[in-house]
Amino acid sequence: MSVCCASAQLTFPSHTTTPRRFSVRMSNQPRKPTTTTTTTSIFTSATKLLWGPSLPPGLLISTARTAWSTVWHLMMTQLAPSDSSGSYTRPTSQFRLNPTQFPSAASSELHLYVGLPCPWAHRTLIVRALKGLDDAVSVSVASPGQDGSWEFKDNNIPIRDKDKLVPGLDKANRCRNLKEVYKSRTGGYEGRCTVPMLWDSRKKDVVCNESYDIIEFFNSGLNELAKNPSLDLTPPELKGKIETWNQIVYPKVNNGVYRCGFAQSQEAYDRAVNEVFSTLDEIEDHLGSNRYLCGERLTLADVCLFTTLIRFDPVYYILFKCTKKKLVEYPNLYGYLRDIYQIPGVAATCDIPAIMDGYYKTLFPLNASGIQPAISLSGDQDSLLIPHNRDSVGIAVEAQHAV
Repeated sequence: MSVCCASAQLTFPSHTTTPRRFSVRMSNQPRKPTTTTTTTSIFTSATKLLWGPSLPPGLLISTARTAWSTVWHLMMTQLAPSDSSGSYTRPTSQFRLNPTQFPSAASSELHLYVGLPCPWAHRTLIVRALKGLDDAVSVSVASPGQDGSWEFKDNNIPIRDKDKLVPGLDKANRCRNLKEVYKSRTGGYEGRCTVPMLWDSRKKDVVCNESYDIIEFFNSGLNELAKNPSLDLTPPELKGKIETWNQIVYPKVNNGVYRCGFAQSQEAYDRAVNEVFSTLDEIEDHLGSNRYLCGERLTLADVCLFTTLIRFDPVYYILFKCTKKKLVEYPNLYGYLRDIYQIPGVAATCDIPAIMDGYYKTLFPLNASGIQPAISLSGDQDSLLIPHNRDSVGIAVEAQHAV
């Protein structure tokens, strides 16, 4: 915690009619003005000279508004492509896996590239942890750069927990950023450089950059290397239910919050936000009688929903304007979030400060100041350790029906 070293002025009582003032300097060296302070001082002086203490002239305000709106739309076009109505349309992944033809684990040397703020990358970290693939699939954690790209740098972050994931250097290719990794593949690459990305170090090529393909592969394609091969997050008897929930959760919740935050028209935002909350209402009701989405068993559908829910109150509620309700106002959903968070191995993949840092400091068009709000109590990771009492939900419902 830093301590401010500005001069402090203290007043002491005196027997004279005029109190004496003592100036106490907390440092022997005068503090040098920062670049930000100097720039602010120049702007302040200029505005006082031009229009004094009153507000800027209307013409200047309208010109600034028009200029900012134009620049904002230009940046949003690059950040979040939209259709003619202003609705965000997520680009498709370029490297896909065929679930019926997974690559051979014996002939591959797999490495996973992720970024901690990214909910899609978070899915892969959770399944990797649950299946016990830590030794089989190594990981490099990238940091969000100022231009929105993913970069690798030595952050000198102390690691107190050996299972804790922290941003650092590229362990597989020693590249400076993810774009260099993609371009180093056979044949090169000029498209969007996204996480998660599964890399084959032996073949020097991208295996996949579609999150759902990767978690399906981790779940059933690497059992000979997994420490927990008996765990099946897509059991045959539940595949139909999993697919049904995926078709609801992905467009209306996972991508739905992005359609709120990246909407480029009021109409697009209204449609998206209404769909997000009507779906959350539906899931809240369903979880009143089911521990997980598909019943009493955790599946990939739950993993996909979880990574959006854990970001909801700290990020999407504020930054993406998903403001109808906080997640904590949904008792079943909030208990469900805590239930999954408390599964061994999951909490180590979650880093709320890194998540907030990645969104609030990187998405410049949505938060030009870069100022982060305080983490609400419901979004704090300590609050996620409160007992969830959801292990008896399905049992209690069955007992009621039996009576």
